[in-house]
Amino acid sequence: MSYLEALRVFVRVSELGSITSGGRDLRLTPAVASKRIKELEARLGVRLFNRTTRKLMPTEIGRDFYDHARKVITALEEAEAAIAGLSGQPRGTIRVTAPLGMGRTLIAPLARRFAGDYPEIRLNLRLSDRRVDIVEDQIDVAFVLGALPDSSMKQRKIMDAPRILAASPGYLAARGTPVSPDDLRGHDCLLLRYPRSPEYFWTLQTQDGPVRLDLQGQLDCDDAGVLVDWALDGAGIVNRPRHELAGYLRAGRLTEILQQTPPEPAIFACVYPHRRQQDPKIRLFADFMVAECKTAMRQRAG
Repeated sequence: MSYLEALRVFVRVSELGSITSGGRDLRLTPAVASKRIKELEARLGVRLFNRTTRKLMPTEIGRDFYDHARKVITALEEAEAAIAGLSGQPRGTIRVTAPLGMGRTLIAPLARRFAGDYPEIRLNLRLSDRRVDIVEDQIDVAFVLGALPDSSMKQRKIMDAPRILAASPGYLAARGTPVSPDDLRGHDCLLLRYPRSPEYFWTLQTQDGPVRLDLQGQLDCDDAGVLVDWALDGAGIVNRPRHELAGYLRAGRLTEILQQTPPEPAIFACVYPHRRQQDPKIRLFADFMVAECKTAMRQRAG
C-alpha cells in the first residue's frame, strides 16, 4: 500500500506543482509527501522532479510516468467505487470546488452534513471565485455560478440566479443614480477580475437586446465577497446574484438600480465529468447536494 500511496502523492504533486500543495491535498505533511516522492524515485531508479528553491518541475521521465501513474490511480478509484457500490458502503475521496461566498454559506455546511452521514467518504472542498479546469485539476464535482462550462460535462441545474446592480444609499447620494446603462461608464464599478475572468464585461438586458459594457472602476478583486463589502462601504456599484444581496436590500444597506435593464442572469449548477456519473459515491453526493441546495435556496428566497 505504501507504493500506491507514493503513486497518489506523485500524481497530486505533479498536478498541483508543489510538494506542499500535493501533500496538503492528501492530508499529508510536506515532510511525509517529500519522503514518498523520494521513496518512489529510489524504487524506480530515476529522478521524477527537478527541484530548485523556487520551482518543482517534472523531468521528461516524470512527465511520461505521470500519464501512466494517473491511469493506475484512476483505474483503482473506479474499481473501489464499483465494489463500494455493490457492498452498499460508499467510500473514497470526492474532490469538490465551489465559489467562495456560496461555498462558505451553503456548500460547506451541506458537505459537512453529508460527511456525517457517510464516514467512509473523504471530502476535499476547495473554494475559489476563479474558474477551474475540472478535467485538468481532477475535480469530481464543481458547483458553478454563472455561465455553464462546455457540454461535455454532466450538468445538473439547481436554480436560475437573477443578477442585479446595487450600491449603497451613501454612494448614490454622492455620485447620483444611473438611469441608463451608459450612465455606468461614469461610475465606480466594482469588478470581479482575474486572468481569464468571464466578468471583464457586464452584459445588461435591454428592450433592444443585450448590451455589453466594458466598465472601469478604482477597485477590482478576485473575491466576490470583497466586492460586496466594498459596495456596503460606499465604494461603488456591484453586480451580483440577487440572493447574495437580498438581506442587504431588505435592511436598506444597498439599493437596487437599473431595475428595467438588469444584468443577464447566472445559473447555479452542479457539474462533473460524465465518467464520474458511474461512480456511486459521486451520484450519491450530487443527488444529496442538488436536492439540499434547492431546499436551502427556496428557504432563503422565501
